[in-house]
Amino acid sequence: MKTTFILTIVLYMTFQSLYAQETLKLWTGKIPYSTGLIGEEEITDQGHVRNIQDPDITVYLPDKEKATGAAVVICPGGGYWLLAIKHEGHDIARWFNSIGVAGIVVKNRLPTSDNITDKSEVAMTDAQRAVRMTRYHAEKWGIAPGKIGIMGFSAGGHLASTVGTHFDLGIKDAKDPIQQVSCRPDFMVLVYPVISMSGDIMHTGSMKSLLGENPSDAQMLRFSNEKQVTKDTPPAILIHSSDDTGVPVANSIGFYEALLAHGVAAELHLFHSGGHGYGLGRGDGTSHNMWPQNVQAWMKDMNLLSEGK
Repeated sequence: MKTTFILTIVLYMTFQSLYAQETLKLWTGKIPYSTGLIGEEEITDQGHVRNIQDPDITVYLPDKEKATGAAVVICPGGGYWLLAIKHEGHDIARWFNSIGVAGIVVKNRLPTSDNITDKSEVAMTDAQRAVRMTRYHAEKWGIAPGKIGIMGFSAGGHLASTVGTHFDLGIKDAKDPIQQVSCRPDFMVLVYPVISMSGDIMHTGSMKSLLGENPSDAQMLRFSNEKQVTKDTPPAILIHSSDDTGVPVANSIGFYEALLAHGVAAELHLFHSGGHGYGLGRGDGTSHNMWPQNVQAWMKDMNLLSEGK
């Protein structure tokens, strides 16, 4: 078992060194919502990570001749207690590179870690920081500051939609210049996302990890993102399968309807099969495997894949 675990770590590190172009820590100095106690990050046999201590982003840039100027900040799923960072993170970034889009994989802290002072805020704060950093480094990375989206899978979809509905345009009096940059995404890509933290459609596991066993009504409202949509919420494309027994498809439908009600451009793809947690697809020939092409077509329609910055 120990040999298998070591091999998993070696393969994970090799994978990152082969394909990752740059890894940057999200924070320097004091990390927000941290007690300062440092534990040990864990990597599972499946390559998932948990107990993240020092959050970071891994930057994948497309070949210059392919680059469209668009970028997507990617939030892997995992129920807010681990990150499925390979098949819902690094694999996705590499696919985006193939269509000329930069992929920024977020390794955010999770509310289940013991050294977090505000469990409900920590993942959102890290993901907001990832958007700010991408925009801050946009010129260096060949990215258009107005073509930076956020993407999430499952609980990562909740995180991405939280950033899309809880943003600021920069904290102007911040001493850190990165914090002065807007964390509003320009678009959202949400794949089998958790959206709601209340009612019959909520994903109980994600809710308990994020908000605890007995959250207040105010907490559940704040993080039920279908109730936080405004006219300023970024446009979105949503992907879900009707047979998803992990996260009810009503999460995507409710968010889509809220976007339309506020005049926000939205597109929804519901597949009859696929279940949950399939990343780029299961390769079984069924229609859910087409979702990457659906996203590419939508981004083209939204003028995100056109040349120019």
